Amino acid sequence: MNRRHFASLLVAAPLWSIAGPGPAHADAKFQAFIENSLWPRAKEAGISRSLFDAGFKGITAPDPAVLKLAANQPEFTSTTAAYLAKAVTPIRIETGQTKKAEEEKLLAAIEKKYGVDRHILLGIWGMESNFGKDKGSMSVIRSLATLAYSGRRKAYGNEQLIAAFKILRQGLVKPDSFTGSWAAAMGHTQFIPTSYLSYAVDWTGDGKKDIWNARQDALASTANYLAKAGWKPDRPWGWEVTLPDDFDKGLIGRKHWRSVAEWQKMGIRRADGENFGARDAEAFVMVPQGVKGPRFLVTKNFLAIMDYNISHSYAIAVGHLADRIRGQGPFLAAWPDVNIDLSFEQRVEFQKRLTALGFSTGGSDGRFGARTYEAVIAYQKREGLPLDGQPSVKLLQHMRKNGS
Repeated sequence: MNRRHFASLLVAAPLWSIAGPGPAHADAKFQAFIENSLWPRAKEAGISRSLFDAGFKGITAPDPAVLKLAANQPEFTSTTAAYLAKAVTPIRIETGQTKKAEEEKLLAAIEKKYGVDRHILLGIWGMESNFGKDKGSMSVIRSLATLAYSGRRKAYGNEQLIAAFKILRQGLVKPDSFTGSWAAAMGHTQFIPTSYLSYAVDWTGDGKKDIWNARQDALASTANYLAKAGWKPDRPWGWEVTLPDDFDKGLIGRKHWRSVAEWQKMGIRRADGENFGARDAEAFVMVPQGVKGPRFLVTKNFLAIMDYNISHSYAIAVGHLADRIRGQGPFLAAWPDVNIDLSFEQRVEFQKRLTALGFSTGGSDGRFGARTYEAVIAYQKREGLPLDGQPSVKLLQHMRKNGS
């Protein structure tokens, strides 16, 4: 299991800033759930009773903050532009540049071993925990037990809870200091328990894979993760680009991979006028906020970032923050206003109908991102409609008439 399973719990960024609730009143049903459901699973996985009891010491009720966040419908008017405005800030860029200088030897050594761009590591570190300042203070065990107990994330909660106890069994952290985000993302770069077990490394050589206290271990672990997710050192995550006026919009989307050289022959250029490099790298054209907004040519390194957190907004933010820390400028194209005449219920229906027709939107949460816009364009092309890529009531009615 990787971070893709975790990302469905998050809109795009970790919510480590939310404080845990105060003392809880005992909940008999929750306590029965711990004993009758969670303990048998833990026992079967080889967790001792003493460790299980230590992990649940003082936990007598589900965490209402976790329940609220897990059930919270993402704000469907949120856009990539709005997310970037909060994620890629001047202070975060400045802090990243300071960390780059302070950690030069460490980052260079990690980059040499794993082949992952140090700026991407800084981008993830900044996005996930504000460079170690906000690692989360909520009980990992209580959060996961709460998710396993109620809501739509029971499978996630159950699997991660077993992994969390396996971490406790290693003795690196104690139950009373085993903390993370509301969804149990932990440490400097916010690994979930299964990711920790699969990818954490001991960079410092002290016999501990300490992503909580050792930034060295956390950054190396993240590099290890991205390397195994397919990161290639000879190409960036992507570029902001301009498209020629006669560009076939039907070629937008991840179904249309071409080499960078091929896209160049079609007239695609970097928005900043610089050369692409990596001419042989495969890439696709992405429009995260519709065809009237900024356009990007993204490589498979972009997908490696998405493996860490399956959100286009997150991956763009990591890549852009990394580039800003590197010294590059802001995006050049303006982000358009989003004026979509669909209600939230219609948005969900819109995504479900597109998916049923074979044009995957990556989910039906009412949030329109790159996958939804790609699906709209593909549907319009199949139906012989103008390729404006614009979700609308009119297009929803067209799908309804087609019986989808």
